[in-house]
Amino acid sequence: MRTENSPPDDGHTETQKRVLVIEDQELNRKVVRIVLQSRGYTVVEATDAIEALASLEDAIPHLILMDIALPGQSGEDLTRRIKANLAWVDIPIIALTAAAMSGDRERILKSGCDDYLSKPIDIKILVERVETHLRRSET
Repeated sequence: MRTENSPPDDGHTETQKRVLVIEDQELNRKVVRIVLQSRGYTVVEATDAIEALASLEDAIPHLILMDIALPGQSGEDLTRRIKANLAWVDIPIIALTAAAMSGDRERILKSGCDDYLSKPIDIKILVERVETHLRRSET
C-alpha cells in the first residue's frame, strides 16, 4: 500500500522535503508519519521493495527511512539496489531496525545505509538524524 501524505498547511513550507518510509508495520509507519508531518515533511510510504521501487520511479525523495526486516526482499538488499542506481545513489538512507546484535550495525552500514537507528525508535533522535542528513545532502 503506497500512500502519500502531505503535511497540514501550518507555515512550515521551507521544509517541504519528501521522505520515503519503507516499513511493513503499520504502527511504525504511522508514528514516523505523524512525527515527520508535524515537522513539515511530506511522507511517502511503502510496505515492501516493490512499492518502494515504484515510488522511487515516481519521484525521488530527499531521504529514505528503511526497515531492514521487510517481507520479500530485505532492506539490506533493497538498499544495495537503490545505491546501484545512479539516479538514486545520493539519497541518504537511514536504517530502522530491531537488529541490534554485535556486528548488525556494521553489516547494515556496509550494505549502503548512511545511518542506523535501532528500534524502538527514539523520536527525538530520529528527527535529529533526519534533519542532519537532509542538511548534508543540500551541500
